[in-house]
Amino acid sequence: MQAQLVPPSRGWRWLAEGWKLFRAAPVMWLALIFGYWMLMTAISIVPFVGVVAVLVLVPGFSVAFMAASRVAASGQPMQMALLFAGFRENVGAQIGLGVVYLISIALLLSATTLADGGALARWMLTGTRPATDVVQSDGFLSALMIAASLYAPVMMLFWFAPTLVAWHAMPAAKALFFSLFACLMNWRAFVVYGMASALVLIVAPFVALFLLMLLSGGALRPAAMAIVFPCVLALMPTLFASFYASYRDVFVKDPPQPA
Repeated sequence: MQAQLVPPSRGWRWLAEGWKLFRAAPVMWLALIFGYWMLMTAISIVPFVGVVAVLVLVPGFSVAFMAASRVAASGQPMQMALLFAGFRENVGAQIGLGVVYLISIALLLSATTLADGGALARWMLTGTRPATDVVQSDGFLSALMIAASLYAPVMMLFWFAPTLVAWHAMPAAKALFFSLFACLMNWRAFVVYGMASALVLIVAPFVALFLLMLLSGGALRPAAMAIVFPCVLALMPTLFASFYASYRDVFVKDPPQPA
């Protein structure tokens, strides 16, 4: 297998293709995302081991949305069973990826404690929001910047790795290397993709909210939130499906079909 070098303009096309795949089966996409959230929430509340288990399972479950995208692209009906597609083959390597992901996040959060005394790490691990003065402090802002900077290479390692393990039977270490190399080789396309994603997923909903509030003189604040939240929810499947578009562009012209 060899990674392809794609033009930078393909970055925004990944998002457009993700939207096309979402429109192919919007109800099932939302059902898969809701099922994933509910399952991961249930696991995370298990004392002592819940959060650890969630992090270990993230790479395997990420294959679910890749599999859903592949099915949508082929025109076949999607099923909830796709949620566990990442754990049907090469399970040992998939769990190995999860352990590496767990260690990566642990090291990342440990680094942030040097800036804010562990406030961000406790928030991420326990869900307990720090006090307002802590969130507004320079230390907390520095911790967020450290986390964002360190998560970038983690994202590159895991962008393609779970799919390469599940669909191409790669060992975990080899899949991580191929994923990192492919992302670095196509960094221009990923920069364009990141900018397009930020525009669609962050800027657009808040602009819509601002305009609704401005036109209503603030009277439509609850209604505006009720409109923007479903928009964001609908855009999440687009983002997940765009991962598949990037994989199809960078690694294969004709991805393997479901058995």
